[in-house]
Amino acid sequence: MHDIVTTHLDKQEKDLTLTEQCNLLGIGRSSVYYQPLPTSALHIDLMNRIDKIHTDFPYYGSRKIAVTLTQETGIQIGRKRTRTLMEEMGITAIYPKPNLSHSNNPHNKFPYRLKGIQIVRPNQVWSADITYIKMRTGFLYLVVFMDWYSRYILSWQLSDKLKSEFCIEAAHNALTINTPDIVNFDQGVQFTDKEMIQVWEYYKTQISMDHKGRCFDNIFTERFWRSFKYEEVYLKDYTSYADAKGSIGSYINRYNTLRIHQALSYKTPVSIYFS
Repeated sequence: MHDIVTTHLDKQEKDLTLTEQCNLLGIGRSSVYYQPLPTSALHIDLMNRIDKIHTDFPYYGSRKIAVTLTQETGIQIGRKRTRTLMEEMGITAIYPKPNLSHSNNPHNKFPYRLKGIQIVRPNQVWSADITYIKMRTGFLYLVVFMDWYSRYILSWQLSDKLKSEFCIEAAHNALTINTPDIVNFDQGVQFTDKEMIQVWEYYKTQISMDHKGRCFDNIFTERFWRSFKYEEVYLKDYTSYADAKGSIGSYINRYNTLRIHQALSYKTPVSIYFS
């Protein structure tokens, strides 16, 4: 918003001072000098470490991650700070048993529809999930839509903000390929967004949502994230959005078209999905 406003100001204007221009535009003078504060190097380093810890130990909560961060950095990192960073990253611990706590934020809720279901064909079940992507300076978020039967990545999008818009765009891109019977999400605000729900209601797709804290409700995407992080993200040092997008796109293309899976009788996702 500030950038848009300031394009209407002329700091070289001689007839009107900046204060007079601000008064005419109805904005505060401080807006003229607003500059976003850069995220600190320590802040980014801690988030990158949290991402790695969470990938290796997805059942660690904020307490254990805080202890691990303190041990790794030699700096006392509190649980409160760790929890705040995890929330910014969209990370929550997963457990091998139900977490019966209730959300403080009411939202659209749907049952988990995949318990005991046999996945026997493409487009029977899709899932979507978001992960944190480290960069040299800063970070991004990646959402993917996956077909469970074939493990095929139908679509993906990168964003520098953890908002619903990039997830909705990825949903529309996936739906240009086909329509699933069921789509499975976690209960994050990006997937419980009203507009996201309306997308699937329009296509008469049943929505399934993970129970909070369940590690097996979205197991195929979780497996993909681990492979993706160790084979791509942790080996790279993305310098820009374009750099990250190009490299991640290449990885997903190789994953879909070249990587064989033992569970797929050593075939590739693309060969199974389009068979």
